[in-house]
Amino acid sequence: MLRRPKPSDSEADLLREQEKFLTSGTPSAANVVRRPDKRRGQAGEGGPGNVDNEGRPRDVVTIEDLPDQLPSLTPAPPKKSRFKAGRVTFEDEDGGERLDRHDIHVSAVLSKIVERDTSSTPISLPAHTGIAFPKVMHRSETSGQVPLSSTAAKKSLFARELAARRLKEGKTLSHCAPEAAHAHKHRAQNLLPDTSMETDQRGVAGDQPTAVTGADLLSARGLGGPGSLAESMRIHRENQAKLQAMSQSEILLEQKKLLSQLDPKLVDFVRSRKAQSVPSSASSSKQPQGENGKDNFPLENRNRQPVSSSAALLLENPREVQMEQEDEEEVLPPPAVTEKDLLMPKKEWVNMDKLEPEKLEWMRDLPAPRKKGTNKAMQARFDFAGTLIPPTEDLPTHLGLHHHGEEPERAGYSLQELFLLSRSQLIRQRSLALGTLANILSKARAGEYRSVLKGSVVSTVLDAGLIFLLRFALDDGVEGVMSAAVHALKALLVCEDDEDCLDCTFSWFRGMACFPLLPSAQEEEEEEEDKGLPESMKETAEEKEERKTDHDVARQDVVKGLLKIKLLPRLRYILEVFRPSPPVVQDVLQILTRIARHSSISATQVLECPRLMETVLSEFLPASWTAPSSPVPQSVYGLPLAGAMKLLRVLATCGRHACARLFNSLGVRERLPCLLSVEPAELLVEPTEALRITTEAYRLWAVAAAYGQACQLYIDLYPGLAKTLQSVHTVLSLADPLLPLQLQRVLALLSLLTQVTHTAGCHQELQSGMVSCQGEECPPPPPVSWGHVTGLQASLLGHLRGFVKDLDNPVQKEVSLVVIPAYLIYLKAYYHQLSRQNCFKPVETLQEIERLASEVLVPLMSHHAFQGLIENLKASSVVCNVQSDRLGPETAPCLPGLACSGWRDRPGLVAPNSPFPLLTALLLLLKTITGIHKGLSNMFTSLLLSEPVTGYLRCCSQAMPTLCHSTPWLVCHEHHLLYLLLRLAHRLVSIEPQVAKQASLYHQVALVLLPWLLPGSEYLGHELLSTIIFNKDFISEGHSGGPEAVELGELKLHEETRQHTSPSLQTVGALLREACIQLPSIRGCFLTHLAHLEPSVLTSRDALLGRNPWISSHLLPELTGPTVPSDWPFLPLVSLYERTGLSDGGGLEVEDLPQGALQAVTHCLQWLLLLEVWREEALKVILPVAKLARLSCVFLCSSDLFLERPVQKLTWGLFRLLTRRSRLDSLDLNLPPPGLASFQDLYAALLSQFEAVSFGDRLFGCWLLLPLQRRYSGTMRLAVFGEHVGMLRSLGVTLAQLSIPIERFTSPPEDSLPLLHLYFRSLVTGNLKPCWCPVLYVVTLSHVNAFIFSQDAAASEVEAARHSMLRKIHYLSDEDLLLKVG
Repeated sequence: MLRRPKPSDSEADLLREQEKFLTSGTPSAANVVRRPDKRRGQAGEGGPGNVDNEGRPRDVVTIEDLPDQLPSLTPAPPKKSRFKAGRVTFEDEDGGERLDRHDIHVSAVLSKIVERDTSSTPISLPAHTGIAFPKVMHRSETSGQVPLSSTAAKKSLFARELAARRLKEGKTLSHCAPEAAHAHKHRAQNLLPDTSMETDQRGVAGDQPTAVTGADLLSARGLGGPGSLAESMRIHRENQAKLQAMSQSEILLEQKKLLSQLDPKLVDFVRSRKAQSVPSSASSSKQPQGENGKDNFPLENRNRQPVSSSAALLLENPREVQMEQEDEEEVLPPPAVTEKDLLMPKKEWVNMDKLEPEKLEWMRDLPAPRKKGTNKAMQARFDFAGTLIPPTEDLPTHLGLHHHGEEPERAGYSLQELFLLSRSQLIRQRSLALGTLANILSKARAGEYRSVLKGSVVSTVLDAGLIFLLRFALDDGVEGVMSAAVHALKALLVCEDDEDCLDCTFSWFRGMACFPLLPSAQEEEEEEEDKGLPESMKETAEEKEERKTDHDVARQDVVKGLLKIKLLPRLRYILEVFRPSPPVVQDVLQILTRIARHSSISATQVLECPRLMETVLSEFLPASWTAPSSPVPQSVYGLPLAGAMKLLRVLATCGRHACARLFNSLGVRERLPCLLSVEPAELLVEPTEALRITTEAYRLWAVAAAYGQACQLYIDLYPGLAKTLQSVHTVLSLADPLLPLQLQRVLALLSLLTQVTHTAGCHQELQSGMVSCQGEECPPPPPVSWGHVTGLQASLLGHLRGFVKDLDNPVQKEVSLVVIPAYLIYLKAYYHQLSRQNCFKPVETLQEIERLASEVLVPLMSHHAFQGLIENLKASSVVCNVQSDRLGPETAPCLPGLACSGWRDRPGLVAPNSPFPLLTALLLLLKTITGIHKGLSNMFTSLLLSEPVTGYLRCCSQAMPTLCHSTPWLVCHEHHLLYLLLRLAHRLVSIEPQVAKQASLYHQVALVLLPWLLPGSEYLGHELLSTIIFNKDFISEGHSGGPEAVELGELKLHEETRQHTSPSLQTVGALLREACIQLPSIRGCFLTHLAHLEPSVLTSRDALLGRNPWISSHLLPELTGPTVPSDWPFLPLVSLYERTGLSDGGGLEVEDLPQGALQAVTHCLQWLLLLEVWREEALKVILPVAKLARLSCVFLCSSDLFLERPVQKLTWGLFRLLTRRSRLDSLDLNLPPPGLASFQDLYAALLSQFEAVSFGDRLFGCWLLLPLQRRYSGTMRLAVFGEHVGMLRSLGVTLAQLSIPIERFTSPPEDSLPLLHLYFRSLVTGNLKPCWCPVLYVVTLSHVNAFIFSQDAAASEVEAARHSMLRKIHYLSDEDLLLKVG
């Protein structure tokens, strides 16, 4: 048997198998036969080339049972052309000869061509219309067509046109001869039925003459002119004359000739259609003549086509007559479709025999909208402006807000539907959806939906992938869609109120500094995966970032996700290639500004994006430009834009290197003089834009000057700056309609002068530093020196005097209150730097400061406008008024904002009536001048003791603000004010008795302010610790009988309760006195433990004191939390535990601890005791369970540290304070302490340490008994009586030594069976005896007795346990225990 070939067979194998097959004689499965070529006719017939091919037979493979032709896929027989045999061609036949054989001379086609004479035809010009393009003619819109309402509903377009022409021509033409019509009718009726085309015999009763109405298919519309209808009729009469001249035999001959040329199937189809229409024709013939006589005409009067007679019959019969017959039947309008009809398919409905009710639902009428409200949540729907549409509102449908969605009766679009439309194939739908999303996002960022919608709109659309949707839309080639996508992206990223608020605070103290808008730090899942791995195998942060997908990055940080999906190159392409309209350009610049605010890394990416900054500078900050032709130019390319200047300013804020790159590499240094050397009115741009550009130019220059850069421009442009200063009062007149912009321009100029003054003040120090430094890196001195800025002080001081006097003018008061803070900040910078110069003259300066205080500052403080302003201090505070997040603007964790929406219309720190900018500037100047002239301090006592300031400080001392991303930059300004008030109090507390009376209030404020300080304010914290917090002048209780009062209070309390005193009570007063004496040492201890913050303190000092050449960036550090933790008083203790307790397991002795550890712990406990007694409110931010957990480190740091006498006394005192009746109720050990998973884990470590090193210490024993109260978790009691039952032999705390009432251990009775079994076993086995552990013996005995002799009904398992215990008690040998239990 032969095998089948395999794919692995070679050619030799195949030949060998073929040889075997041939020798075997096996019949083949296929035979080779010769078949005739159909292209050469039938077999045996041949053309000229057949003889040549006889010697070359072709091999044809045939398969058995295979038909010659493939079966048809349809039931119909295969189609064959009747003319194919007559058009047989051969392969060897020359194509040219075949073409010549069938070619006909052009004269046979173009003969008898008569050109129509159009010389007398009038020319009609097209009518003028208001549309841009001519209206396209449509059959349904032609003037001669019968309206649809006047014809039957089923008539086609052709039938309506024919009927319209008959109706029109029948009224004007009636000159056809009756005889001709009769003769034509007679000949047509004599045609044989089997040879005719079965035309419609539409005769009428009698042989009355009818009018000739013209050709059916030929109209005169294309001829144009007034004689077109007559020309058409002339051609029609010529055709009729030809037909009348032909005999009947000639007509039949032409008909047969045409029938022979037509496909028989087409003729059969026409006859079958005619046969189907016979019944309807017969029924219509029975109608009365009066009903349809006006629509019936004899066949002879039918219209003819202007062609030959045979063609006229051919075109008349098969299609148009049949169509006309169907269309001319009078059809009544169909009845209205009801719901019953929709559910009953009819045979007239083609291909609709299958009922699909769900697809018919949309044909119903819209249900009425909801009339009443409901508590059920409904899908939010918005109109095109982004306004939320209430479910009960009934809007008209012409607004375009209704559609076939899930709720067709409700108007508006849901977010899901808008997402779907934004990916539509229709440009208009994409643009509309993106524009609507932009409006929704703008309103959501403003917080308009917070009170009416459940959840966050911004978070919802971000989770749905909005940024990828917008990124796809940015790639759209249609400019309208791209512009809508840019607008939507801008609405998502940018909050204009936030930007306006930041611009408004730029002139404040440290106003140019801002936190990066980074999302809050989130724990990564990868960190869990890396646990337990060696450092060499752990992934770096860069590797983890690269491994993340675009979705993961965007979910955590929107801006970083946009940068990852290449947003910057696309924006550059839009600006460079698309060159969009001005609104789109402004949106792109705002988007870039928001990206630059994200972080210094993002700002660097903006700077390094290829050709992006070059495009911005060349197109929107050109060195020269021409004035636009209109106030609102169609394109802003080639014109300076304030948005571009603001982008440069934000980029410069991110770092001194970025600023230097802008000024030196990108040519900003050359562009600033072009904008600032002339007045804004001469800039050849719109006045509003001119003021904005110059304002942003001053701000950019101020940022550069704050790094010590671009100071040479100050020397070059000094004449222009002096001229601008001289015109300040003129430009700030209220007659100017652009007053707000003029005001911002003046404030920006003053900020510039302030920073130049700071930089000039550092010139001398840098100059001497270059000489003294030996190879160390030192910044070069700036080109501007102190002599360049000394002349400004007199001019600006004169301005300040004038504005203070203008406070009496109600018209000028508002302007004065706005600009005075900037002048005060400048004077602060001037006097601060003046005191550090070699040219400083103390006597002259002191006299000058005295005049400033008496002539300017004191009148300002006593003015009613100033007094009215500080009345709003508490109302404008962020610390005292914690806003509800429910009512604030919407933000997402991955897209933080500043939450400044509507800041002008609500009370707040930056509101127009806020006293913070003026009061902060005034206190800055007071701090500086009182440092130079200390005798002036008492002149400002009234400010510190005023009721608004005192009430504000009292409110702050009790506040507990929460830290979030929307408030830090505002809170920083309030922190500055609080710090300056405390520094003024520090000046006055030792010389003013009235201020000394409020010393405890100021100390309390300092204590709560320290853990509020954010990154960038480390220097303020250092100053508070150094000057106020540990200052005995602010702890008045320490030197006014405070310790004695504490001792008397404790004695009186215990006499009333008749309790025994613990060992700590006789020493509390002495401990407090010792703590007050050790305050300087305590301060040194804490400053030592905060030494790791020294680099941050120095950086913060440079920024706050105006050491500009040393400032590296005005972008504050990333907001990861407060600078100092809230539990900072426990810092030395916790630090020692982390150094020794964790690594050595708490087994080190005191001698083995680091040097100074015992003293540090002692100072920490002294400070904690002082705070717990006299500043309890300052520690309320720390949870009681956190306090207990931190103090437990005393026992875990070392094996004998808690046995040291000073530590033992201080710890006893703190334990006594923590276990007072008022404190015990607030101590919840079920809450996990900050930094720990649970308190139970800490308690297990304490039990192990007690068994190892306690030696039955009573203090340690009381510490372990505290968590065993009945109200806390039974897990800790199970650990004592189960795993650590051996410790019961050494837990010898007596009831007298325990400061906690015993009832808290015994009530309510224990209900845990496992724990009761352990209690009973410890009693029966003798592990628990009253001499070893008196407290727990009483507690255990109480619970066991209550359980055994309880009369309450219980489950069978509980009853069985009771009976088991009773039986075991019966066999007890310990009679004392038997008596107590029994």
